[in-house]
Amino acid sequence: MEHFDFRFQPSLSERTIRELASLHFLTTATNVLLLGPPGVGKTHLACGLAQTAMDAGQTALFVTLRELAQQFDAPAPRGGRAAVRRYSPPTLLIIDEVGYTQLSHLQAQALFDLVAARYERRATIFTSNLTFSEWGGLLGDDVLATAMLDRLLHHAEIVAINGRSYRMRQRVPTDAKSAVS
Repeated sequence: MEHFDFRFQPSLSERTIRELASLHFLTTATNVLLLGPPGVGKTHLACGLAQTAMDAGQTALFVTLRELAQQFDAPAPRGGRAAVRRYSPPTLLIIDEVGYTQLSHLQAQALFDLVAARYERRATIFTSNLTFSEWGGLLGDDVLATAMLDRLLHHAEIVAINGRSYRMRQRVPTDAKSAVS
């Protein structure tokens, strides 16, 4: 957390992130949704919060939505319902990169089941480049998306990050390079 450059992302409230780092959201089973375009620091912040939680003796797991979907599809004994059971107990679960993987009906249902199993019991951090209105397309089912978002957002801190990609901060535009040559 101490390495995050808040000056590079002025739209982000440092106060909000510092409050999250107090870990109170874990005791209240409050979800955190980090939203914004690629490269703005969503995963960095999620991992920083997970590290802070583990340093405090809490359990945390990190998985991308793509990896999670593959685990939902895997055969027994590790896949399907076993994957939902494996990701339900940690104090903090991070589901990263929500928006890059289209889910099948069975994968979407398993994700809903996981969210429902953790609802009001455990905190979950989602990182996404999608608006909430786009989650129906991700899940292939607007009703399921509404039901899942209802549970996620009931107790949630929504952190929108609007800014440039941190990864691209030192990149010189191609047309500027050719002007120098």
